[in-house]
Amino acid sequence: MNLTVEALTVRYGDRTILRDLSLQPLHAGHVTSLVGPNGAGKSTLLRAVAGLLPATGQVRLGDVVLSGLSVAERARHVAYMPQTLPHDVALTVLETVIAALEASPSAVGAQRAEQRALAALERVGAQYLALKRLDRLSGGQRQIAGLAQAIVREPRVLLLDEPTSALDLRHQLEVFRLAQAYARDNAAVVVIVLHDLQAAARVSDHMVVLTQGRVRVEGAPNVAITPTTLADVWQVRARVEPCQQGQIQVMVDDVL
Repeated sequence: MNLTVEALTVRYGDRTILRDLSLQPLHAGHVTSLVGPNGAGKSTLLRAVAGLLPATGQVRLGDVVLSGLSVAERARHVAYMPQTLPHDVALTVLETVIAALEASPSAVGAQRAEQRALAALERVGAQYLALKRLDRLSGGQRQIAGLAQAIVREPRVLLLDEPTSALDLRHQLEVFRLAQAYARDNAAVVVIVLHDLQAAARVSDHMVVLTQGRVRVEGAPNVAITPTTLADVWQVRARVEPCQQGQIQVMVDDVL
């Protein structure tokens, strides 16, 4: 099922953060990245799709109008991972993953919940964290725990806000591979906010460039990231060239 976003508008008081924003259908099995300068509306868009912010417009997953559901009902279809998890949670990682599963209206029994939580931790390579307290983890470990919380309910839409910002290079690559595998194996729509354009191009089937609450351009990485887009959106003079493996490389020469 495709995810469709139509005429989405989000306001904070007198400020309009997203302005009548619509996207091309985001396909199941694909990873879409949201990129753009600070304040472009990337995180706001994720939170609005997750139902965590009041918004006008419509968000649909196939024939299901998500924007017409309560937050709890929407959680059956959509999981959102924020940039950071709270620092002061004294629960173990396993307990937080179980709590994320039980927050869904379709929660399972206690024994089954623990089994699924452990499976989610194993899937993200974090089973060794299961009995550690969340408030004693490093920032990178909390991000991995947050990823387990996001996938444990096996959502059809997985929204990840800067999921690799506290991770080293190896763990970043592992998260990107997991996102691609999750989309493919679960016929899910995965949307990731990233600042690193080369990483976004590497992981994504589709990229959306946002600026000032609007879509500047969207498409395949080589369509979305061009010298013209980099100049218009980021105000830098840059070259975009393919590497030997066909991935794009962004080489910034100067600011404009």
